[in-house]
Amino acid sequence: MLIDRRHFVAGTLAAPALLSAGAARAATTIKISHQFPGGTIDKGDFRDRLCRKFAAEVGKRSNGDINVEVYANSSLMKTNAQFSALRKGALDASFFPLPYAGGEAPEANIGLMPSLVNSYDQGLAWKTKPVGKELTDYLADKGVMILTWVWQAGGAASRSRPLVTPEDAKGLKIRGGSREMDMVFQAAGAAVLSLPSNELYAAMQTGACDAGVTSSTSLISFRLEELSKHLTAGGGKSYWFMFEPLLMSKAIFDKMPKAHQDLLVKVGEEMEAFGRQAAMADDDEVVAVYKKAGAQVHPLENDVLEKWKAIARDTAWKDYAAKNAGCAKLIKLAQDV
Repeated sequence: MLIDRRHFVAGTLAAPALLSAGAARAATTIKISHQFPGGTIDKGDFRDRLCRKFAAEVGKRSNGDINVEVYANSSLMKTNAQFSALRKGALDASFFPLPYAGGEAPEANIGLMPSLVNSYDQGLAWKTKPVGKELTDYLADKGVMILTWVWQAGGAASRSRPLVTPEDAKGLKIRGGSREMDMVFQAAGAAVLSLPSNELYAAMQTGACDAGVTSSTSLISFRLEELSKHLTAGGGKSYWFMFEPLLMSKAIFDKMPKAHQDLLVKVGEEMEAFGRQAAMADDDEVVAVYKKAGAQVHPLENDVLEKWKAIARDTAWKDYAAKNAGCAKLIKLAQDV
C-alpha cells in the first residue's frame, strides 16, 4: 500500500492530538477492598452499599476522572492484610474495622473498647472532639486517613444458651472482636477466640465458637441466625460499639491533585449520614431476622450494661492505658465525650 506525502503529514500531525485526547480521558482508579458480602448500590450489606454510593458519587462529580472500584468479600485482599497494605500504599482504600489493626497499631483498639461508647451520638461526636483529632493524627502518622466515620452497635448470637449478663459468659467460647473485648469475656469466665467476623459462621457451625459478638449488620449479613438459638440485641445501647470507617492510604491520597483530594474528603463526609441511618436500621432489622428464624431475643438493660462496664474498667481500660502514652491519652480523651 502506497502512502502519499499529504496523508503521511496529516497522520503525523494528528497523532499527538490523539495521544493527548487519550491521556485526558485516562481516569485515576481507586480500589476499595472490604470483607463484607457484595451486593448492589441499593441492596445488601450497608457497608458494601456505602462504598458503592461513594464510588458512584465520586465518579459522577469528577466527570469520570476518578474511577472507584469496590471489591467485596476480601476478594482483592485478605482482611487482616488490609491495614498494613494501606500504610504502604499497596491498597488504595478499605472499609475496615479499626481494631483489626491493633496488632501493628495498638492505639487502634480504641475503636472497640468495651463499654467506652454506648450510643451513636457519643461515638460520632468523637470526630469533632479532641479524641477524634488525636486518633486522626495518629492514623495519619501511620500512613492512613479517615474518609468516612461510621460506628456500629453490636450484639451477641449464641448457639445454645444466651449471653446477656457477665455470669452467662462462664464456660462459653466467645468471639469478641478485639483484644480488649476478649479480656472482658475472659474476666467473666469465658474462653475466647480471635477471628474476623466473616469467619464466624464456620466457627459456630463446627462448634469452635459458642457465641459471636459483632455488629448488627454482620449478625445479619453472615447469616448467624441459621445457627443461633439466642440473640442479645444491642441496638441503641450496648457495651459493644465498633468504629468501622472508610479508610484511604495517605501515600495514594497525597499523590492526587488537590481537586481530587477535596472531592474524596467531601463525598466521604457526605456518606456519614447514610452510615448512621443504615447502621441503626440494621439494629431493628436484626431483631426481626432472628425472631423469624426462631431465636429468642434478649434486650440489654441498664443494670446489665453497668455490670459489663465495671469489668471493662478494671481490665480492658486499664490494660489499654498502660500500653503507652498514646493509648493513655486516647482513652482519657474518649471518657470526656
